[in-house]
Amino acid sequence: MKLRILYHGNCFDGVSSAAIFTKFYKAKINPDAEVSYTPTMHRAGNAFDQEQFDGDENAIVDFKYCPDERLTWWFDHHQSAFLSDEDEQHFLADESGKKFLDTTSKSCAEFIARIAKENFNWEDKSLEELIEWAHIIDGALYEDAAQCVELKSSALKLMQVIEGEKDPAFVAQIIRDLTTRSLDEVLESDKIQARLKPILKQHWETVELIKSRAKYSRGVVSFDLTDKEIEGYNKFIPYYFYPQTTYNVALTQSAFRTKISVGSNPWAPRPRLHNIAELCESYGGGGHAVVGAVSLKPDELDLGKKYMREIIEKLQFDED
Repeated sequence: MKLRILYHGNCFDGVSSAAIFTKFYKAKINPDAEVSYTPTMHRAGNAFDQEQFDGDENAIVDFKYCPDERLTWWFDHHQSAFLSDEDEQHFLADESGKKFLDTTSKSCAEFIARIAKENFNWEDKSLEELIEWAHIIDGALYEDAAQCVELKSSALKLMQVIEGEKDPAFVAQIIRDLTTRSLDEVLESDKIQARLKPILKQHWETVELIKSRAKYSRGVVSFDLTDKEIEGYNKFIPYYFYPQTTYNVALTQSAFRTKISVGSNPWAPRPRLHNIAELCESYGGGGHAVVGAVSLKPDELDLGKKYMREIIEKLQFDED
């Protein structure tokens, strides 16, 4: 019997969610299941390919809903969980008892663990550290920006590996390792350490690049990295250098999308006034109230720059 798990790719919470659901499924549903993993990424248009649902059972964790009848399990916590009103109605009509949404949960990992306990009477204490860190990372519940940017904990170092890794097979092995080993043990493996060193080097180079590129005006830090082939970066770097900012807007480009990332500073002296998910939805994107993104086609760079300017203008305060 084959279980296919689609998870939010290059995301610590997505990877953690996949590991937690794997342990739950094998403990409560089918201990002999052969589990395979597929990363999913936000992109312009449909987020799924039909051939992805190739399991006897198929699950999506920490990602948008899909009305495909082959989808048997779904867990998400994003405000922008549906691509269309029709998808939302399809979910609301579901009576399987295997599809769940909670937009108030800071992390999908915590949400899956909670549903597993409340609805299926399953709990695994060995996952507590993983759940706690997924909650901190995805909920931006850091002590300060320095804690995240300086990357002193095992979880935050592993986060950098996950966010930068392009080989789905390697991430799938991380997911499997997280079902049986602690965060320290996973990080200490030779294969992780071999990847970590260049990733940390790139991280600190990106820190310096953002420091040189970022501009602050009326409560918004913004920068454009589309000429540097940087697909992702630590989202707290802007707040490390500009603690006075309330928002951050950045533009990046990869082989499969042009991306506008929009975030809010958890420690901002001036409170957030906008729901970022709703703002991004107006441009075809989505996310959470405090963080979101808009994904365009890779050749839509000019449109991305236009949207970026408009978003910055909408977020700026009348005066500093």
